[in-house]
Amino acid sequence: MSWGTELWDQFENLEKHTQWGIDVLEKYIKFVKERTEIELSYAKQLRNLSKKYQPKKNSKEEEEYRYTSTRAFLATLNEMNDYAGQHEVISENMTSLITGELTRYVQELKQERKSHFHDGRKAQQHIETCWKQLEASKRRFERDCKEADRAQQYFEKMDADINVTKADVEKARQQAQLRHQMAEDSKAEYSSTLQKFNSEQHDHYYTHIPNIFQKIQEMEERRIVRIGESMKTFAEVDRQVIPIIGKCLDEITKAAESIDHKNDSQLVIEAFKSGFEPPGDIDFEDFTQPMKRTVSESSLSNSRGDGKSEPKFGGKSKGKLWPFIKKNKLMSLLTSPHQPPPPPPASASPSAVPNGPQSPKQQKEPLSHRFNEFMTSKPKIHCFRSLKRGGAGPEDFSNLPPEQRRKKLQQKVDELNRDIQKEMDQRDALTKMKDVYIKNPQMGDAASVDQRLAELGQNVEKLRLEVQKFEGWLAEVEGRLPTRTEQARRQSGLYEAQNTSAVNSCAQDRESSPDGSYTEEQSQETEMKVPATDFDDEFDDEEPLPTIGTCKALYTFEGQNEGTISVAEGEMLYVIEEDKGDGWTRIRRNEDEEGYVPTSYVEVYLDKNAKGAMTYI
Repeated sequence: MSWGTELWDQFENLEKHTQWGIDVLEKYIKFVKERTEIELSYAKQLRNLSKKYQPKKNSKEEEEYRYTSTRAFLATLNEMNDYAGQHEVISENMTSLITGELTRYVQELKQERKSHFHDGRKAQQHIETCWKQLEASKRRFERDCKEADRAQQYFEKMDADINVTKADVEKARQQAQLRHQMAEDSKAEYSSTLQKFNSEQHDHYYTHIPNIFQKIQEMEERRIVRIGESMKTFAEVDRQVIPIIGKCLDEITKAAESIDHKNDSQLVIEAFKSGFEPPGDIDFEDFTQPMKRTVSESSLSNSRGDGKSEPKFGGKSKGKLWPFIKKNKLMSLLTSPHQPPPPPPASASPSAVPNGPQSPKQQKEPLSHRFNEFMTSKPKIHCFRSLKRGGAGPEDFSNLPPEQRRKKLQQKVDELNRDIQKEMDQRDALTKMKDVYIKNPQMGDAASVDQRLAELGQNVEKLRLEVQKFEGWLAEVEGRLPTRTEQARRQSGLYEAQNTSAVNSCAQDRESSPDGSYTEEQSQETEMKVPATDFDDEFDDEEPLPTIGTCKALYTFEGQNEGTISVAEGEMLYVIEEDKGDGWTRIRRNEDEEGYVPTSYVEVYLDKNAKGAMTYI
């Protein structure tokens, strides 16, 4: 099967077909290029996706990745990054092995096709020239034969005419002979040209054209084979990365199988365990006895006798609400107003605007509901001490529950010990260097390292003092941590867990704003009372907030909202916290009464030399 013999007369169709084959090859190259662009785009999107969900450095997210589930997710992100890399490899290999090679091959193919069809056109032109020569020789022979025939007829006519001279007859005879000779010459030339043309035509259709068409056929077959090989390479490039992609997927599966729910649960315990013991049983209080009612040390109620059979939680008892803090301080922090203060009344009369645009007083929720919300609320600042200092945590981590404090102190001790070891390693290295300088003075001056050795020694001493300080706090915490077998300590620390929760969360709704002021968030009021225990007495002498001046009420203000205090027009009160930009000023009437009033309702006289001492009204 050869194009030269089967398609000897289809030169134009073969030219169109081979051009179509090149177009198909170029179309396939374009297809592969677009595939590589898709692979690159997909890899880029996968990398961006992996980067988007990577934990940010020095953020809370990094702490969350200690759990096995989040570590597995992080491993998945890393494997997806490698997965994206394999798609980049696919794109690179397809570009180099397919598009690059085929682009060069197409250029070579075009040049080869152009050469073959040029040879074919040249052979076609040659046979056409031979045909034209044959036609010219044939026409010339035909013309000479006609001319010879006419000359012969003219001679015979002249010869038969008796009136024509002998000379004219001779002349006609010679002309006829000349024409016959020219006809014979034209015949011989035509015969020669015809033989030559037949030979050329035979060679053209049986030698030259078959050879040229055979080359074109081979060129086309090579093109077909080449595009088939490229398609195999297309699949092989994908197949080569399948083991690596499979390994990535296996690693993701392995990370998923490494998730340990028990371990994560234990980490939650380690992260949030306070170290307190649950409260003990509450003693029964018998109100049927005619004797004077007393309050049990473990009772939640410290109500005064009012003749009712059920204790009330909203009485005005002097019992403490929580350890470390007085009732008026806790209530002021928990119930500080959240909405903007009302504008001052239009007149100074008490009846003008008694309470501004405040909402009407709503019925309070049950105490148990408020107590639960208070105990489960999320703390937002560390403790009251840090609240007074503007939000910074104490150095000894006393704002944390015992167990968390112990962990933080242990981490600090370990960190300081590592720093000490680094300093000592540097000191040992410098000491060896000094010894070398002493033994070999030409290598350096031994006195040049004395200053650095002294600095390292001072640093080590400072770090050791720090270690001793934190170890002391650590020993104190470890000595105070309760155990479940110590029933006596459990009874004495009846509400220790609840009290610590109050310490950690009592300031949860007061956060430091960027300008240093505090913004208040509305929290639940708790009027529950806790009996005064020996543990409470340690903090009973905590000083109240110092007064920073006095103020005079310009208008009457009825503090109906939580955290506010009612004042009468003209009343003199103490200022314990000035307006921080929210429109409220914190004042105190006596030891148990303090709260917030609108700044526009009072005239403040700040005392810059206030020492914290005050006399209650």
